[in-house]
Amino acid sequence: MQLNKMVNFYKALGDKTRIKLLILLAAEEPLSGQQLAEKLGVTPPTISHHMNKLKEVSAIKEKREKNTIYYYLNEKDLKFFNESILKVMDRAKKGMDVMGKQKEDIIKNFLLPDGRLKTIPAQRKKRLMIFEHMLEGVTLGKKYTEQEINEYIKKYHEDYATIRREFINNHYMYRENGIYELNPKEMWAKIE
Repeated sequence: MQLNKMVNFYKALGDKTRIKLLILLAAEEPLSGQQLAEKLGVTPPTISHHMNKLKEVSAIKEKREKNTIYYYLNEKDLKFFNESILKVMDRAKKGMDVMGKQKEDIIKNFLLPDGRLKTIPAQRKKRLMIFEHMLEGVTLGKKYTEQEINEYIKKYHEDYATIRREFINNHYMYRENGIYELNPKEMWAKIE
């Protein structure tokens, strides 16, 4: 399913009047626009506007009988969209589980038993995973001098200058006047 279709579907449902319309149709479908307007205490043009929005995303269907249009739920599509969002979230969760296992394996491959780095990984994805692991001991909100950061990095690898530069370039840390501070994780370079 295209993400845009899903977004449009949930945007259309992001209106109190439209939710009320769906509830009314679930309770006693089919209903005409006039009947819906009376039940909600709004004008028929307001109902037409909201019903058009719901039709655009296949939440409802309509059928004409003479001069009257009756609306009813498109239960098949409503169920499909609700199941789709759950599937997307489930896949994302499984992807995170796979990423966690991958990170664990990479850390095992690149760290010696004493926790020091064998080598700095050449592949960006692996390098970022290693850096994230290294930064677990750095406190968010605490300010570090360059010497303190160098000593911290030396626990993992002797090339503290390269790793310190990588911390800055990948937005793990912020540097100003020789003082280093850990950035929030949302700012860190994304592992892809």
